[in-house]
Amino acid sequence: MSHYHRLGQIPRKRHTQFRQPDGSLYSEQLVGTLGFHGVSSLLYHVHPPTQIKHVGEPRPYAPKLLKDRPLQPEHLRTLAQTSTGGDYLTARQTLLGNADVTMSICNPTAKQMGYYYKNAQADEVIFVHEGRGELWSQMGKVAFEPGDYVVVPRTVIHQLHFEEGPVRLMIIESFSPVETVRRYRNHFGQLLEHSPYCERDMRPPSELISEEFPEGDYLVQVKKEGLLHQLTYAHSPFDVVGWDGYFYPYAFSIHDFEPITGRLHQPPPVHQTFEGHNYVICSFVPRLFDYHPLSIPAPYNHSNVDSDEVLYYVAGNFMSRKGVDLASFTWHPTGLPHGPHPGTVEASLGKKETHELAVMLDTFRPLYLTETALPYIDARYPMSWNPGFVPDPPRAADLMD
Repeated sequence: MSHYHRLGQIPRKRHTQFRQPDGSLYSEQLVGTLGFHGVSSLLYHVHPPTQIKHVGEPRPYAPKLLKDRPLQPEHLRTLAQTSTGGDYLTARQTLLGNADVTMSICNPTAKQMGYYYKNAQADEVIFVHEGRGELWSQMGKVAFEPGDYVVVPRTVIHQLHFEEGPVRLMIIESFSPVETVRRYRNHFGQLLEHSPYCERDMRPPSELISEEFPEGDYLVQVKKEGLLHQLTYAHSPFDVVGWDGYFYPYAFSIHDFEPITGRLHQPPPVHQTFEGHNYVICSFVPRLFDYHPLSIPAPYNHSNVDSDEVLYYVAGNFMSRKGVDLASFTWHPTGLPHGPHPGTVEASLGKKETHELAVMLDTFRPLYLTETALPYIDARYPMSWNPGFVPDPPRAADLMD
C-alpha cells in the first residue's frame, strides 16, 4: 500500500526531540518490512514499546499439511459451520496452505479479544463475509463490514472488535508483503487510470485509540514459526499519539472493484486485486458479460499448468458451477484441466450480466489440504463433470447484504 498517510501528533522532522506535556520524550518506533528498503511508518508512543514484563510458554499454532493425497479437484463446504470456536485466534481453521500462503475460515463467537495479536512473519488479508466491527491497531481504527478486505501488514499489533450478530471470515495469510497489482501502478507507486480501483477506495485508519492505558499487564500473542508466543508488556501497544508513513492496515471493499469487460470472455487476470510472492488474489464481482454477438459468457476449459486455483464463493450463483454452496472453496490443482460443469455453457448463451461475488487465490506453487479441512470435503466433486451427475443441493440462500 504505497500511499502516504498521517494521523495524530508528529514532530516536524523525523528522529528529532518530540516531548510530552511533562517534558519527557515520546518514544519513536519505526515499523516496516524488507529491512530498511521496504515501506515503513514512524510511530510515537507515550511509553517505550520494548518493556517486556513476562515471557510465557509458546503454544503450537500451525496446520498440518497433507502431502500424500490423490491429485484431484476438491470442493470444501463450510457453510454449515456457523461457529468455529471462541475468539479471533482460537476460531481459525486453516484449510489450505503452502510455503507462500494459507487460507483459513474463522467464525468466532467472542466479540472482543482480551489480548493483542501480532503476526510476526506474515501479512493477513481478512475477507469479511458476514459481520461488522472495527480493527484496532497502533495506527488507529479501521471500520469493516460485509464485502471488505482488511489488509493487516506483518508486525502490526491489533485487535478485532465485532458488533453483535454472526461473523464469517475468510483469511489469507501471506508470507510476503501484500501489494496492489504492479501493472496498475506507475513508477511512483500511484495507481493508474486503467486500474479497477484507486487510492480513494482504500480506507486507512481514521482515528487513533484515545483510551487511557495505565501501567499494567498487556498480553501480546505473537505468531511466528508455527507458535503463538506469549509476551506481557508493561504498557499498551496502543499508546500512540501520532504516526505517519506508508505502512498501515487498511480496508478495501470488493464492491468498489470496477470490473474490466470486453467483447469476448476475459481471462482471470482482469479480476486481480492484490499480489504477493508466488500468488495473486482476484475479485469476481457483478458485471456485464461479453458483447460479441457469438460470445460464450461461460469460461472455457483450461489447464492450470503453473498454478493452483481456489475460489471462495461469497454471493450470487456462479453459472459455471452446479451444487456449490456459498462459503464453499473449490480447489483445482496444478496439472488438471477444469472448466464449466455439463450444460452450463449452453445455458450461459444470451446472458447479459452476472451478480456473482467470489474471491480467488491463484498460487504458483502447489497447495495442500490440511487435516482440519477433511470434514469439509465433498467426496463426489471430482466426478461432477460426468454427464448425468446430480450434485447435492445448495444448503442456504444469499448471505450478503
